[in-house]
Amino acid sequence: MKKLLFAGLSAIALVGASIAPAMAQGERIVLISHAPDSDSWWNTIKNGLALAGKQLNVEVEYRNPTTGDIGDMARIIDQAAASNPHGIITTLADFDVLSGPISKAVAKGIPVIIINSGTPEQAAEVGALMYIGQPEYDAGLAAGQRAKRDGVKSFLCVNHVVSNPVVGERCRGFADGLGVPLGSSMIDSGQDPAEIKNKVKAYLKANPDTDAVLTLGPTSADPTIAALKENGMAGSIYFGTFDLGAEIVKAIKDGTIVWGIDQQPFLQAYLPVIVLANYNRYGVLPGNNINSGPGFVTKDALQMVEKFAGEYR
Repeated sequence: MKKLLFAGLSAIALVGASIAPAMAQGERIVLISHAPDSDSWWNTIKNGLALAGKQLNVEVEYRNPTTGDIGDMARIIDQAAASNPHGIITTLADFDVLSGPISKAVAKGIPVIIINSGTPEQAAEVGALMYIGQPEYDAGLAAGQRAKRDGVKSFLCVNHVVSNPVVGERCRGFADGLGVPLGSSMIDSGQDPAEIKNKVKAYLKANPDTDAVLTLGPTSADPTIAALKENGMAGSIYFGTFDLGAEIVKAIKDGTIVWGIDQQPFLQAYLPVIVLANYNRYGVLPGNNINSGPGFVTKDALQMVEKFAGEYR
């Protein structure tokens, strides 16, 4: 409740912050993600960042490795830190690779907020001010417990980002929520839509007793929707997904997907700008990390989501 209250208070405080003078001419905040250019889910992150920058009179920049290469991301963090911004917002997709560059930025006196990937504990270890995002294992656990109540006993987890171990925690949490071993239920689907579709169809053909499919975002969900429509299983196999997007919302609406988990990426970009601007200008900082999700979106709750899917939701 305290975390939800803070999110609401932050939005209210924005009115005052938006008319306050910038801390210094050229106040600048850089957001760095691990996402490749092809991942449309991050458009919502970009929109949240842009809106916060406009409302708070802050120059904001979005940077990412074009192909999603974590090594390239580490170099981008170093480059951003060298430009001496007033704040860095970054994902922590691979602690081993990224903790060094992030810690160096903190050592330079640059305030850092970790979003989306990583954990609150890892954020603290690298010296970040706080973590804003969805606890991935807990979200997977809640999803698995929900599916278990709905009668699911076995599943396929379509993991399109095996290189990001934190995202894989969604699959592990789901298995634990069901009370079954993860085993070979998680596949490395890659990110090519045709390859994902074919791998899903092949797995379900080889394992016809699979009760459910879990996807980890639009990149894997959209081709899985196509796979289930092609093999005639759309609407008959239990299908849940992380994150939202235009095709996911359509699939929830037509009954192909039972629920989508909204981690509210808009808030993951929007709130850090508010926090950093107020921290730099007035020295104030919330005392808690902020959980932006999970929230389950079902067919009964689509009105606002459908309107803003892929833009602000």
